[in-house]
Amino acid sequence: MKNQICTILGGGGFIGKYLARNMTKKNYRCIITTRNAFQKGYLKTQGTPGSIELLDWNPNNFSELKDAIKNSDIVINLIGILFETRKQKFYNIHSSIPESIAKICSNSDVKKFIHVSAIGASSQSKSIYQKSKYKGEEKAFENFKKTVVVRPSVVCGTEDNFTNLFSKLSFLPVIPLVGINYKFQPILVNDVADAIVKIIQTQNNEGKIYELGGPQIISFGDMVKSILRTINKKRFVIDMPMPIAKIQSSITDLLPFPPILTRDQCEILSEADNIVSNDHLTLRDLDIKPINVEEAMKKWLWRFKSGGQFAKKNS
Repeated sequence: MKNQICTILGGGGFIGKYLARNMTKKNYRCIITTRNAFQKGYLKTQGTPGSIELLDWNPNNFSELKDAIKNSDIVINLIGILFETRKQKFYNIHSSIPESIAKICSNSDVKKFIHVSAIGASSQSKSIYQKSKYKGEEKAFENFKKTVVVRPSVVCGTEDNFTNLFSKLSFLPVIPLVGINYKFQPILVNDVADAIVKIIQTQNNEGKIYELGGPQIISFGDMVKSILRTINKKRFVIDMPMPIAKIQSSITDLLPFPPILTRDQCEILSEADNIVSNDHLTLRDLDIKPINVEEAMKKWLWRFKSGGQFAKKNS
């Protein structure tokens, strides 16, 4: 049998490596579009020789994308940003690109389009990030009926920008947090990759939304404290008032790469918790039992301990 072809857009990001590995295990031949493909050679180690092809793609050039998608059986969109820059804007990345992909899929023989969004996507949100995510879902559904939307909570793993960030911040004696009581449902990246593969294999789920969350609902503050316990660091975690955070973020937003928190992220932290709503399909419908992130992160955060992997004393 001819191997099926899967095009993964934005596959050079955090989730992409894990997803490529899972897809090649299922005998898919993967075309991974990414910026600066010459720097992403490590992705080819996730499958047998010839099973992964890298395509250097500029989001402003859709002619190359048409060639990648036209012979694909499955298309997966992982493209997303956490903050805006001068060149990258939320609505362009989260809304216009999914719309264009869906239109190309509708003119091809694509069997299913998996669009990865985020829990909290809403047209009513004050956050541009969340509104653009919702608009992207809407455009994808409108332009290609065989679309399935995946909304994960905070995704964690060895290379994440969450557990690693707060481990790095442990050099501070006091760690101020905005939205210290904000709750979310951290999910391991491996579980997200497993879920996407099962969504592809599941029949008659086109037009559906899956919300993916881990086994535990935890507050922002408690998660940071758990990270600190994992790396044996005693630090004060305090609540930063939202008005002060918004003033600070308005200043840091002027930087090319905001160091921690943007004003738009402040809006997210002031809204509803980032947890599975039970209004849509979940991991339970895929028969996946998610791994506890607090336990899993011990495997990659040990390097932040003062004395290394086998250190026991708090510092």
